[in-house]
Amino acid sequence: MKLIQAKRDELLKPLQAVTGIVEKRHTLPILSNVMIEKNQESMTLVATDLEIQISTSFNVEGKKTEDASLTVSARKLQDILRALPDEAEAILDFQNNRLQVRSGKSRFNLQTLPANDFPKLADPGIVLAKVVMPQKELKSLLMLVQYAMAQQDIRYYLNGLLLVLDEAMIKVVATDGHRLSFASGVLPQAHEKTEVILPRKAVLELSKQLQDSADQVEIELFPNQVKFRFSGIELVTKIIDGKFPDYTRVIPSNYEKHIILDRASLLHTLQRAAILSNEKFRGVRWMLTANSLRISCTNNEQEEAQEEIEITYAGDPLDVGFNITYLLDILNNVQGETVDCAFGDANSSMLITMPNIAGFQYVVMPMRI
Repeated sequence: MKLIQAKRDELLKPLQAVTGIVEKRHTLPILSNVMIEKNQESMTLVATDLEIQISTSFNVEGKKTEDASLTVSARKLQDILRALPDEAEAILDFQNNRLQVRSGKSRFNLQTLPANDFPKLADPGIVLAKVVMPQKELKSLLMLVQYAMAQQDIRYYLNGLLLVLDEAMIKVVATDGHRLSFASGVLPQAHEKTEVILPRKAVLELSKQLQDSADQVEIELFPNQVKFRFSGIELVTKIIDGKFPDYTRVIPSNYEKHIILDRASLLHTLQRAAILSNEKFRGVRWMLTANSLRISCTNNEQEEAQEEIEITYAGDPLDVGFNITYLLDILNNVQGETVDCAFGDANSSMLITMPNIAGFQYVVMPMRI
């Protein structure tokens, strides 16, 4: 049975849109597969890892054929299509529980598994809130905070991102317990306050797939799931059940010591100093005196890097330590000419804001060096 005949890219592009979440090794073989659903007008591709589900549909032109559904190895099908010449025509045939990919004189026969066994996410139930906003705005918010998410923390609620709808504001927060990143944006309409924790993998996939365009993304919040629709893609993710830390208590509001630094210059300074930082603790000392910021790193071999930056500062001297990786993360991920660094005392966190990005705050806890 002929499923479709199309140019390579007409098949490869939608396939690549869904296969990013497919795990290479899985205890359930079917989770390595993509589900293909074909009806008279369209073809739908679906992938899942039981936590996230991505689907996309595209029109099928040409002869009317029978409806069909099957699952096949996502990686193998993608690799085959990718290896074909750019302008090649590809034909997908399905018979005897095998999917045949034909192009020119090439033939590939792939094993399939029944579509009925494919574990789609359950119906999410009642919509709690619905938001429509430009893709580039959501992408920008995610990019401003995602690097601060924990990776494999035993406090599972930190391995994700807090998404808050609060009246006409959308807020995103990420923290790993040592630093916190917060960003907010304005929505066209007001909403009841709703909070969900999105899993790390879903956040990274969204950041990758959302476009820097004014095209809309539709966000629907459900009791246990969040659904994103954009550019012909539907991404559904389960939410993390847990209590996210109260970020409002972490962000300081009364700091009086401020310095303004050139972002690119500070980044290069810290990159140089980091060469001689302790590989395990990654500490860096910031020593503030009148109109001077001295930055130093030492390691177990008693090697030392020192840098000095001229600044405008007339406050009390301050000697405080931070994890240099956390500082490099923000400077690499946030665009802007200058950063505003605010301090309390030697035992207080540093608050970094960006004059060109309203609603963005980054807090780094101090460390003893």
